[in-house]
Amino acid sequence: MYLKKKTEANGDVYLSVMEKYYDRSRKTTRERTVEGIGHLSTLQKKYDDPIAYFTQYAKSLTEKKKEETSRTFTIDMSEKLEVGSNDTRNVGYGILKALYKDLELDRFWNWKTRGKRTQFSTDQIFKLLTFSRTMNPGSKKYTLDNKDFFFEPFDGFSLDDIYHALDIIAENQEALQQWIFEHSKKICKRDLSVSYFDCTNYYFDISHPDVDELDEEGNPVDKSGKPTPAKYRKRGPEKNHRPDPIIEMGLLTDRNGIPVAYDLFPGNESEKVHMRPIINRVKNEFDDCRVIYVADRGLNTSDNIYWLNGDNKSDHNDRDGYVYGQSVRGADAEFKAWVLGKGYKSDQVTDEDGEIITFRHKSRIYPKVLHVNVTKPGRKKPAKKTVKIDQKQMVYYSDKYAKKQKADREAMIARAKDLINYPKKYDRVTSKGSAAYVKNIAFDKNTGEIVDGKNLELDLDKIREEEKYDGYYSIVTSELKMSDEEMRQVYRGLAQIEASFKVTKTYFASRPVYVWLNEHIEAHFATCFLALVLIRLLEHKLDYTFPIGRILNSLKKYNCTHLDANNWQFTYFDEIIEACGKAFSMNLDSKYRKQQEIQRMLRY
Repeated sequence: MYLKKKTEANGDVYLSVMEKYYDRSRKTTRERTVEGIGHLSTLQKKYDDPIAYFTQYAKSLTEKKKEETSRTFTIDMSEKLEVGSNDTRNVGYGILKALYKDLELDRFWNWKTRGKRTQFSTDQIFKLLTFSRTMNPGSKKYTLDNKDFFFEPFDGFSLDDIYHALDIIAENQEALQQWIFEHSKKICKRDLSVSYFDCTNYYFDISHPDVDELDEEGNPVDKSGKPTPAKYRKRGPEKNHRPDPIIEMGLLTDRNGIPVAYDLFPGNESEKVHMRPIINRVKNEFDDCRVIYVADRGLNTSDNIYWLNGDNKSDHNDRDGYVYGQSVRGADAEFKAWVLGKGYKSDQVTDEDGEIITFRHKSRIYPKVLHVNVTKPGRKKPAKKTVKIDQKQMVYYSDKYAKKQKADREAMIARAKDLINYPKKYDRVTSKGSAAYVKNIAFDKNTGEIVDGKNLELDLDKIREEEKYDGYYSIVTSELKMSDEEMRQVYRGLAQIEASFKVTKTYFASRPVYVWLNEHIEAHFATCFLALVLIRLLEHKLDYTFPIGRILNSLKKYNCTHLDANNWQFTYFDEIIEACGKAFSMNLDSKYRKQQEIQRMLRY
């Protein structure tokens, strides 16, 4: 600091103490006033030499600041580490905790546990499970054993308490989803006008699926014969053909890819019927606005289309809409002929990699016939009904997609040829995909092995038929006035929900699932859901500048190490931590911090 002397228009001199500092935002050195002293003419009445006096005063302020911002440590060079020593703590989770606080989840758990005679804090346990899922994922026991990963002491509960808290979390999982949605509105705009729905599965590291006790009508019951939900852990179709039991999750996200709600169902049930319950819940409890639901072709069923949108004959259909992927190869002959026919036009558009590509497309409004199931009063089984709806159908051609389809098929054909030559190497599971290109193939019902004595041949007709449609992709919608390019852009947003599933499986290690009771499984996925919401909200706060993988990596590295009883040294800082500091108005670039300062930052 130094004494500044500024001569004014009347000839008098004004004295002030100034200091120089580095302005990070402008990347330049600036100066600021520390203290205004007064006019020299006035000060001369009190001091013999005001300039000398206050020059020395400015120096004393500098020395005082140095004393406050510096400390001397004595290090015992002979000190030894004990087994299990760990003087490093993570502080990066504090960014996620700030969002947790903004969602007021501490209030939610205080509300939901009021009157419960528990010896633990459900809020503390839920925080530990959620932050650990994002930063240091593992089983519930691993999470408790490694709670000192965090700067904040998560104390006051045992492993048994965690499992008791899981029951409370499961009991309130749907209310939790609604609370998160409502309280996230003050963090970012929640746009449900276009919402994305998709399903995925998570496996359990067990050899046998759960078996339900059933009543005479085939409905699950408990040991006393009372109705109960079906157990989750069942064998079902799994992308990687794992034999392990799985659970299915249906996830709904908003237009920006931020999760809205989720639902769980047994692994042996079809995803096709599980979109409707979650939509009903969101419409009844979250927001009753008109929504265009976007889903892949696996959910493109006649029942789902008619349930959402009706016959779509009105000029102003106020029912919810849809945008679905449509299988070309699995379509009827009329649709296939239209796909291969003329009428395409070409536009220049930007693909998902930011490259300019040719968008070759055509569309039509088509009176599509649906055969739907309808429930009639007094009848248990649904009746079939034929309806005709108006639907916009768009098909486009992509060289990139054509090359991918060709490469995928050639890989399957190569395996099919090997299967024909060496059928003993394969069974029903290992021949998945390639068996579709083999004529006369059959499998033993008990062992899954390929039946001997069959004349196995490559199905050349099937290969030639598939080749016709390489590169063609179709999208259908209820929105008859939506442009082809808008249909393409809206449908591309489905990649966000696929990326969310990848985050939970890759970064959050949410599989295999280690708990087995339905309630504990539900609570496990409640923490996974919140972890996903937090990281998506953080991605939004950072203006989508950084990918989620890098954000999580930076938060994990933002650690500090213990120097002495009250002082810590931070060991990592990068542009993501810097951006977090700006977004949350936190000072995150200090190398040394007192314990009380870190506690204030973490708000505990």
